[in-house]
Formats: sequence, structure tokens, C-alpha cells
Amino acid sequence: MMFEAILLTVATAATPLLIAALGELVVERSGVLNLGVEGMMIMGAVCGFAAAQMTGSAWIGLIAAICAGAAFSLLFGFLSLTLATNQYATGLALTLLGLGASAMIGESFVGMPGVRMQSISIPGLTEIPFIGKFLFGQDPIFYISIALTAAVAWFLFRTKAGLTLRAIGDNHTSAHALGVPVLRYRYLAVLFGGACAGLAGAQLSLVYVPQWVENMTSGRGWIALALVVFASWRPWRVLAGAYLFGAVTIGQLHAQALGIGIPSQFMSSLPYLATIIVLVLISRNKRLTLMNTPASLGKAFVPDR
Repeated sequence: MMFEAILLTVATAATPLLIAALGELVVERSGVLNLGVEGMMIMGAVCGFAAAQMTGSAWIGLIAAICAGAAFSLLFGFLSLTLATNQYATGLALTLLGLGASAMIGESFVGMPGVRMQSISIPGLTEIPFIGKFLFGQDPIFYISIALTAAVAWFLFRTKAGLTLRAIGDNHTSAHALGVPVLRYRYLAVLFGGACAGLAGAQLSLVYVPQWVENMTSGRGWIALALVVFASWRPWRVLAGAYLFGAVTIGQLHAQALGIGIPSQFMSSLPYLATIIVLVLISRNKRLTLMNTPASLGKAFVPDR
């Protein structure tokens, strides 16, 4: 039973990282670097909680969170794509805006009981020892995250539109010369990434901790950004990386509960320390990094230049 409980908590911790990272992966494959994932996640979390609390429906909260993340991503798209502002600075500014706006919106919801999204239960299958609840007794967002991984992998590597998106990310000038609507593809990619970030935020406030707490994303948006690099811009590697980081997060909580003689502050920093270590190790392999990194990543595109 303890093994099953650990699996369930790891999945719950990994799901928001996986969804947010998949959205950012598609964005970066188009050649756009969105550092505003954290801000979009927190806006999704607060809007999802607020909508669910006011209507009593977790599904309405889920839709509201996706719309909030998408709306924030359109703001990012307008600034970085239409106005061709610096993508790094724009993303950071939107993260700060999201953190501030979410605190203002959520001020009246602090301490209120949330609406939890109920888990799915399949009679007979859920009772299978060790893996029953993990495979057949999860919340709907967990299954959405797995389906999303398969869908993104199929889209990027099995469809013409996915090939075009990757071509834009590698050389937007050549793609434009061939008549590809570069900005349209990038806008759609940014919109998808924002919607995923909003969905990831909804998982936090409707499943992980069904309540509103200021700054409840706690840096998960930054970890999602690191996951994309860790996975070398490959969807299934993002899945593996998300569960690895989820295991680190849950592992440090169990270690604290067991009373291991290590300062709790150090244990709480382990997920972020693991992120730094992984990025350092990846950066040592220059060939792998250059081979998979979209060549136009972070570069503004203006058609008439």
C-alpha cells in the first residue's frame, strides 16, 4: 500500500510539470522562447480556483484556467511576435505580471475551501494490487497529460504541420521564403503553450492542493522550462523527466517525514538543486545540445527585414 501511495503522489507532483513542459516544448520547437510559463501557470491556478469556487464545478474551473493561460500567452505573442520585442525580457515581465495579478485576484479567495476534481474509479481494475489506482484511479488531468504527450509526439514527428513547425524553429527565414506563414504558426504554438500552462496551474489548485495559496506554483514553471532542455526537445523524454523531478519532490517530503537529520530547508531545495545539476550535465555535451536545439530559438522574426 505504501508503494502505491508513493506512486500516486509522484504522479500528482509530476503532472503539472509534464503539461507545462509539453506546451513549452511546442513553443520552443517553433523558435520562440517563452519565459512567462510561471506567470501563465499561476494565472491558470487562480482563475481555475476562482471559477470552480464560484460555480461549484471543477470542470468549469478547468476551462477557465485554460482560457486564462491562453489569454496571457496571446499578450506574450502580441509583444514578442507582432511587436518583435525581446523574448527573454517579455517572458520575464509576464511572469512578474502574472504573480502580481494572481495575488490581487486571489486575495478574496484565501482560506476558502476549494472544489476538488474527483478521481476516476473503474470497478475491478482500480483494486489491482500496486498499480490499480495508479493506472485506473487517477484524476482526469493525469490522463489528459498522458494523452497530450502522445498527441504532441505524433504531431511533431508524424504530421506535415509538425514538420513545418520544426522547420520554422530551425530557420524561420528560409521557411518564410518558401511561403510558410511563420507568424501564424508561432502564434498557434504560443497559444497552445499558454493553454497548457493554464491547465497545469488548474491541476495545482483543483487536484494537488484544492485551495488558493499565493505563489502556489513555487517555481514549477521554471522547472518545466528546464525539463524541455533536459528532454532535448523530445515529448517522451519530457514525460520521463517530469516523473523524475516529481519523484525528487515527493522523496524529499518523505525524507522530512521520516525525521532524517538534514535541515528541512535543504530538503525543500532538492528539486531545484536537481534542476541545476541536470542543466550543468546537459550543457557539457555540446554536440547533443546543438543537434537538438531549434536554431532560431529566441530570435525575433519580422517578415519585411
